[in-house]
Formats: sequence, structure tokens, C-alpha cells
Amino acid sequence: MMRQSLSIARKSGCHVQHRLRCNRALYSSLTDKLCTENGNNERPQTITFQDVSTASFLIRDGIQQTSCKLSPVLSSQLDCTIYLKKDYRQLTGSFKERGALNALLRLTPEQRKSGVVAASAGNHALALAHHGKELGIPVTCVMPYVAPLTKITSCQNLGANVVLHGAHILEARVKADEIAKDEGLKYINGFDDPDVIAGAGSIGIEILHQVSNVDAIIVPVGGGGLIAGISLAVKTLAPSVQIIGVEPALCPSFTAALEAGKPVHVPTSPTLADGLAVPCVGSNAFEIAKNRVDKVVTVSERAIALSVLRLVEQEKVVVEGGGACALAALIDEKLPELKGKRIVLPLCGGNIDTPVLGRVIERGLAADGRLVRFIATVSDRPGGIAQLANLMLECGVSVKDIHHERAWVHTSVSQVAVKCVVETQSYDHGLELKRRLEEGGYPLQWGTI
Repeated sequence: MMRQSLSIARKSGCHVQHRLRCNRALYSSLTDKLCTENGNNERPQTITFQDVSTASFLIRDGIQQTSCKLSPVLSSQLDCTIYLKKDYRQLTGSFKERGALNALLRLTPEQRKSGVVAASAGNHALALAHHGKELGIPVTCVMPYVAPLTKITSCQNLGANVVLHGAHILEARVKADEIAKDEGLKYINGFDDPDVIAGAGSIGIEILHQVSNVDAIIVPVGGGGLIAGISLAVKTLAPSVQIIGVEPALCPSFTAALEAGKPVHVPTSPTLADGLAVPCVGSNAFEIAKNRVDKVVTVSERAIALSVLRLVEQEKVVVEGGGACALAALIDEKLPELKGKRIVLPLCGGNIDTPVLGRVIERGLAADGRLVRFIATVSDRPGGIAQLANLMLECGVSVKDIHHERAWVHTSVSQVAVKCVVETQSYDHGLELKRRLEEGGYPLQWGTI
């Protein structure tokens, strides 16, 4: 009986291992589809500055030439001269309009008539839907079920045929490929299509026209299309300008590609910069950017949240996590060599869901030391919690949440643990509250819930 059980266990284990190998192979295959536009062609497609210049001319009447203004407050805080390129002010809320419009304008008459298809969870789909409607080109957007409802609805309102498929963007891409093949549609990759990259590069040309003597441009990196286009344009027109990439530490696909010398798959984790969470940079984008980008840094979730908060409070600007990553590189102190320099930060996207914005702002407040949580042990007699509340009132903090527990307290039965979340005016204000609580004799677990 034992031998039979062992035999069954071995077979079961082999079956599980086989399924895991199959899943890994499937994931790798799906990621290859997402991250390349070359099909069976191993060699990346060539893109030149002339392509970027032509794209800039073609799309000039269809997009906003967004402002690139000095930020005195951020410049003072970060000890450098900061200009904000506000491309979130495009009609659909992101720089993606540049590449989408250029790709649509470059279609053949037959392709225009048949239409296009793309897999996207948001900004690229919105951009294609908008400009497809303006140009009379049918657009099909395949979106994963996890795509925000607001973006799904917006695409539908713009006249796009929205197909919901798959748990993530990789599965949506497979469905988009099927539709492209079955219906004879042109597939447009949101970050690796050559025409999309050329369109994105128009930002670089605009920046150099708008700001003189630029020392560095810090560019958010996801699939690599934006930094490829900007680096191609800027290094052609002003080779001395540094091009610095920044990506979330939870999805460092461009960093991994540079280390490997080619695009490679990296595991991704949920990040506040969800628009940059691409598991593999595009092959065309990487080929363009790899020798033109001066440096790439990664930023923490704390810095991303704090950057969104800084832009809301100080610039009255609402951007998504990916759009705030350029500022996050400075806040995270990843680029000390830029102190005193003239820097441009492209704010590349502003499409953030309202519930997500609320959570990101709370994280930003916590990172800034202005949202504090702690556990205080107080007497369980009448008035014990009231005394704690009065002390916090005297300190001038705003109580956001308070909860007490008796059953899980490991001290005297006459004591109760009170969990508090409070908003302070500053980090120093929080330390003042802590000092007052300790002087009041309250045992504390600071920063713990």
C-alpha cells in the first residue's frame, strides 16, 4: 500500500511540475507577443530622427502642444531648476495620443477602411479610440477584465468596439491578435510600433523648443516607447542633454534589459505606477534607447505616492503614478548629480481613478510623516480613552480612526490597547505628539497597527 501511495504521489508531483512548466512556457510566449512588433523577424525595425520629425509635423494639428513651465516651489525644495512638461493635458489625458495619431495617419487606404485593433488597459486604447473617431477609422480595443470601468466606458463613448478578454494584458493581446488575423485589422502596439515611437518622440522636439539650456530630461519608462522616441530626438538635436530613465522598483524591465543586453522578462508586482508595469520592454524601443539613455534608476512606492501628493498640493496637478515617476526620482534622491541643474520632467499621464487617487494620497501623507498610526495602552477604567483623546486634541492632530481592543492585550486586564490613525501638520508635529504621549505615561507601539 505504501509503495502504491508513493507511486501515486510521484505521478501527481510530475503532473504538477509539468503544468508549472507549461504555464511558464505559456507566460513567456504571451510576454513575447506583448513586447515585440517584429513577429518572426529577430532584427528590430530601424527608426530615424527623420521619422520623429515627420511625425511631429503630421500630428501638429491633432494634438495639444502642451506647456513646459518652471515650477518655483519644486525647484526650491529639490535644489534644481525644474520644468514640468504637462502632457497629461492631451484630450484623453496622456502622451499616448502622439503615437496613436501618428500610427493612424500612416495607415494605407486599405488599412484605414478595415480598421485597427490594440490590446490596452487604458491610455493607448483611449488615444486610439479618440483619434480613430476623428479620422473615421474603426478601432477595436481589447481590454482585460481588470481595466478600470471609467476607461472602458470612455472608449465605448468614443465609438470604439471594446472587447473584454483575459485576466491581464497578456491574455488581451492574444485575443487582439486573433481578431487582427480573423478580421484583417492592423495591430498597433502601444509602445513598440515604430510609428508610435516616432510620435512619442515629438515631445522631445517640443521640450527643446520650449526650454533653453536643458541639462537633463527624466523620462518614465514602461514598455520603452516614450524614452526611445525622446532620446532619439533629443540626442540628435542636443547630444549634451542627459536622458535619464526612471521605472518603479517593482517592475524594473528596462534595467534588466540593459543588464542582459536585450529585452528580458521580469516578474511584476502591483505598483502605484500601474501604467509602467510592463514585464518586458519592446525590442524596437530598446534598440533605439539602449545607447542613447545616459542612466536608468528605479524608485520606491513611497516616492511615487509622495510625488503624486506633492503635485496635487503644490502644483494643483493630478497625475497617475506613472506620470509622477520622474519627480519621484528626485524625491527619492536617486540623482544627486542633478543638483543645481536645469531639468525637465514629462508628466506623461493623468488618468487615475478617483478611489485610487484617494489611496495614493493617503500613502503620500504617510510617507510624508503627516499620517501617523500607533497603539497606545491605556487604563480600561471610565475616562481612560477620553484622556487619550483630549491629549491628542491638545496637540492639534486630527483623529482619522480610533479602535480599542481588550481580548488581545497581553498586559493587565485593567488595560486596553487603543489603535489610532491621526493626521498631523508635518513630520515634526508627529514627533511632538509622540513625545507628549510618552511624557503622559502611555506605553506606545509607534507606527504599528
